[in-house]
Amino acid sequence: MPAEPRAPKSLGDPAALAARRAQIGAPHIAALRALAERIAAERGAPVPVPDPLDGGIEARMLLLLETPGPAVLRTGFVTRDSANGTASNLFRFLSQAGIARSDTLIWNAVPWLIHAEGAPNRAPRRAEVAAAAPYLALLLDLLPRFTVAVLAGRFAGGAAPAIEALRPNLPLIAIPHPSPTYVCTSPDVAARICRGLAEAAAILRKPRP
Repeated sequence: MPAEPRAPKSLGDPAALAARRAQIGAPHIAALRALAERIAAERGAPVPVPDPLDGGIEARMLLLLETPGPAVLRTGFVTRDSANGTASNLFRFLSQAGIARSDTLIWNAVPWLIHAEGAPNRAPRRAEVAAAAPYLALLLDLLPRFTVAVLAGRFAGGAAPAIEALRPNLPLIAIPHPSPTYVCTSPDVAARICRGLAEAAAILRKPRP
């Protein structure tokens, strides 16, 4: 397993990206990769694979974002190490919270790429959110150690009722999306993200029953 990056945007380095892609067959992401491939086939659009440096099916914290941005095609991973502003913020916030990579799984509420080639980012449409809902249950079935969910942004927050129905009494923590578009609007946005991730970190530090 490659060493954990010490700084954000590490996958902007072609050698680092090649090393990460060499881990694509890791057992802890095999089932998640199969789910991504199934969704991609059914939706007719690319679905990034969870980062092999993260916890995969052994993760205790699900960090749910909204939808992959067009830049995901550069790496093929859902990762905090992409060379873009959202990933860079996520890297920084998770590091500050002291949450181990092995405890995290990053996924998207709408897990497939919804953007046409060359088009700017856009929010998911209602039909896309509805079409994505059944895949959430398939995802949670793969996570036996799932302990806390962090829902980043409005569309991820909309998954709260479904998660509550699937995993009653599971702690759900809503935070703003880490995109620079939101983080730069007010110092309070970053503070809310930090508070939410600190709450998740405290839950993860508790002894398992």
